[in-house]
Amino acid sequence: MTLLLMTPKKMQDTYLKNILTSIIIGALLVLSFLVLKPILLYILLGFILAFIFSPVYNFVFKITKSPNFSATIISALLIILIILPFWFFTPMILDQAFKIYVSAQQIDFTASLKSIFPSLFASEQFSAEAGAMIHSFVSSAGNSLLDWLSKIILNFPTILLHSLVVFFTFFFALRDKEKISRYLMSLSPFSKDIEKKLFHASKGITSSVLYGQVILGIAQGIVVAIGFFLFGVPNAFILALLATIAGILPIVGPMLLWIPVVIFLLIDGNNVAAIGVLMFGLVGSNVDTILRPLFVSKMTKIHSAVVLIGMIGGLFLFGVLGLILGPLILSYLLIILEVYRDKSPTQGGLSSLLKGE
Repeated sequence: MTLLLMTPKKMQDTYLKNILTSIIIGALLVLSFLVLKPILLYILLGFILAFIFSPVYNFVFKITKSPNFSATIISALLIILIILPFWFFTPMILDQAFKIYVSAQQIDFTASLKSIFPSLFASEQFSAEAGAMIHSFVSSAGNSLLDWLSKIILNFPTILLHSLVVFFTFFFALRDKEKISRYLMSLSPFSKDIEKKLFHASKGITSSVLYGQVILGIAQGIVVAIGFFLFGVPNAFILALLATIAGILPIVGPMLLWIPVVIFLLIDGNNVAAIGVLMFGLVGSNVDTILRPLFVSKMTKIHSAVVLIGMIGGLFLFGVLGLILGPLILSYLLIILEVYRDKSPTQGGLSSLLKGE
């Protein structure tokens, strides 16, 4: 009725104002993205850490009844959990990394290959090329590790600024999580029913991926570390740490560490230790292969294939954060498709097909 009462000039003015407003909002969104782009990863990391520590915050909040004090306690706890290990273990990591690099440079891989596999490496040219290739790979890996550690030390001011962004985001995401959730839901173009489904799906998948990846990755690292320490592998601490980090990431896994260690032990003539580390490595890898998709799928109520595809595709597209964003995007798609078809996920359809029902 109002539009009918408008004169053509007023309608034209309103139309121009809407276009101008849209242009200004679009320009501000682009500029804001460019401003936040260098630290966007660290902002997201702060939100992810807030999600992980949210149960601890809720427990503390029940006792203190103060959002600021509770968030401050949890933030201090996070700082302690990060700084203390870094302070105490950095010298040990640097020392063992340097020892690994020096030891790798002194190994005669050609002679070792001939002694272990005499029939396979009977040809002098083939054995020399294979030994040179292994030596080049080991040297490159050692250089990469030392470069990575040196960059951490040299880029300390930048790392400190990034850490401040993470901690500030972490603090406010914990303290104001309810306000943030309400604000984001107010911007949603979907109905309340769809919003609830999206919220529960994102919460379930985020929980399963975060806790599943971290817990199972640490479990893998512990299993492999036991093998390293039990069979007297040199510089076992840094190798166990790297195996744990690799275990958290899908596809890669701790085999990236224990396979070279087994090869090194075989070359060094320590066959018993090589077999022992091999057994522990296989156990750790099988734990990951079997339990990770089942654990994630059970929590999210989505077929493990969907979760794994989302994690792998997200990893290639978004990097490490894709481990969370990939499954979330696929779950949003499935929920919206089911709502669009006006069918509940429990009534069959696409989600039931993906579950194998």
